[in-house]
Amino acid sequence: MSGSLTVVRGFRVGHWTDERALTGCTVILCPPGTVGGASLRGFATGTRGAETLGPLHTTPHVDAVLLSGGSAFGLDAARGVMRFLEEEGRGYRVGPAVVPIVAAAILFDLAAGDPRVRPGPDEGYAACRAASRERVAEGSVGAGAGCTAGKLHGMPQATKTGLGSAALTTADGLAVGALAAVNAFGDVIDPATGLVVAGLRESPTSHRFAGMAARIAAGETRATPATENTTLAVVATNARLDKAGACRLADQVHDAFARAILPAHTAYDGDVVFVLATGAVECDATRLQTLAADLATEAVLRGAREATSLGGIPAARDLAGR
Repeated sequence: MSGSLTVVRGFRVGHWTDERALTGCTVILCPPGTVGGASLRGFATGTRGAETLGPLHTTPHVDAVLLSGGSAFGLDAARGVMRFLEEEGRGYRVGPAVVPIVAAAILFDLAAGDPRVRPGPDEGYAACRAASRERVAEGSVGAGAGCTAGKLHGMPQATKTGLGSAALTTADGLAVGALAAVNAFGDVIDPATGLVVAGLRESPTSHRFAGMAARIAAGETRATPATENTTLAVVATNARLDKAGACRLADQVHDAFARAILPAHTAYDGDVVFVLATGAVECDATRLQTLAADLATEAVLRGAREATSLGGIPAARDLAGR
């Protein structure tokens, strides 16, 4: 697997990042006529406009997806994305007006940096201005700026994670790309080896991973509620899907979280998957599901491996040789 989500023709990705406050947002701008779907599996989700991607909703297409830090405050960044798209004349025409269709989801990064700083309309607009068809910048950028993993005991023993992307184009012209902002309660696990890539450390000063699932199974619990989580993923493809098919694929892509995050889909996670399809290529549904889940798994792993240490929280690359 090589490349990033932008290998799928027509998609642009942009970030806004505040490295001091450990927050940011990432926008995926869609080509005209893109069909969208969404699946909300987390128990602590925060979204705006996700219902427009449902198969029974009137709007046939989606113009952008926004992933934002800042918890519920970060949903305000969608206003900036809408402003940018309105200036481009993009959206659902309603009489004399054009209403951009933007689906947004947020993750909780307020505990990682400065909780007084969060993405708003200007930051969402800036991410759009920065959007390009170049390879997606990965690591502690955009929505990945405040991401962490392994939070059984909160930030002191967590590991810095971030945003990752992976993609491929097959010999017969099918293109699939995935992007993930990895802000998980659990550990990030490499399914090929079963080893922890990023997660709960044995102590605030330790370079060794504790193995969070085993600790939980043994009865270890948090003293305070865990709220600083949520993994968000976007899959883009040139396959032909209707809205129902896009929603089914979004459901299936959650397999990637179960493969690469342990435990996944907890009561403390707000996991959301978006699917975006341009409809240029016919593709067998099972083949597409397999490729999409594989690429989303790789995006989660890259989100952990490409992160850099920020705010005193060590990243996996800095724990090498532990």
